[in-house]
Amino acid sequence: MPRDAQVTRSPLSDQIKDRLLQQILAGEYPPGSRIVETRIARELGTSQAPVREAIRDLEGLGVLEISAFRGARVRHPTKAELLEAYGIRAELESLGARLAVPHISDGDFDELEGYVMEMQRAADAGDPHAEAVADVAFHARVIEISGNNTLQRVWTYLEPLSRTYISLVSPGVNVRHAADLHIPILAALRDHDPDLATTAYHLHFDSAGDRFRETWIDEPAVSNQASNASTPPRRGGWSTPRPKAIAIAAKPSRSRSGRGAAARSR
Repeated sequence: MPRDAQVTRSPLSDQIKDRLLQQILAGEYPPGSRIVETRIARELGTSQAPVREAIRDLEGLGVLEISAFRGARVRHPTKAELLEAYGIRAELESLGARLAVPHISDGDFDELEGYVMEMQRAADAGDPHAEAVADVAFHARVIEISGNNTLQRVWTYLEPLSRTYISLVSPGVNVRHAADLHIPILAALRDHDPDLATTAYHLHFDSAGDRFRETWIDEPAVSNQASNASTPPRRGGWSTPRPKAIAIAAKPSRSRSGRGAAARSR
């Protein structure tokens, strides 16, 4: 990894996790590859502590597995594992929308519409990571407007950015469709209709989940004989090459109110 790609922003663990996830999904670390804490720290010019935290977070996502004698290795999360969060997010975020509706201002609508436009531009440019950042900023802002700190903490625990990015790089996914799924939510919020917003959120996650279910490829079981062969492991659901340049995206600025929540969701 080039020295000019060093991590310099804070919090380091979130940005290291983001970088590692992009590299894993790009196939630079296929399933079975070791993630060596000391090597990553040296390449990024950081201490081992934030790397260790990033590795543990990726283990929680099911992307890495850690064992006492083998260290951290890349695994291929199953479709069932990744789909678990869709239903939970639908319930949490529809609640957030109901709580947010009485407090949403015209400025909030402009901000949310801006995030949708950012998603659409990123989708058209073939940049799933930028789309994921804008996607999560949209959802984080609605949760923040709800004013419920407990809801925000629980939602953040689901690692929405990482999961959204994983879903957008699934081979065959229509990233523009994923961006446009937010338009009915925005319309419901603009109408100040909590029931319509709840329905829009459930339709959003049902549609996103259905498309992910159709496109994500579970890694096939490998026999012991095959696992000892010299051929590299199959990449499964992330077999499509991703963009060559892997960069840490800057967190959304607070030029419009509330963007800090998107940063915290990282």
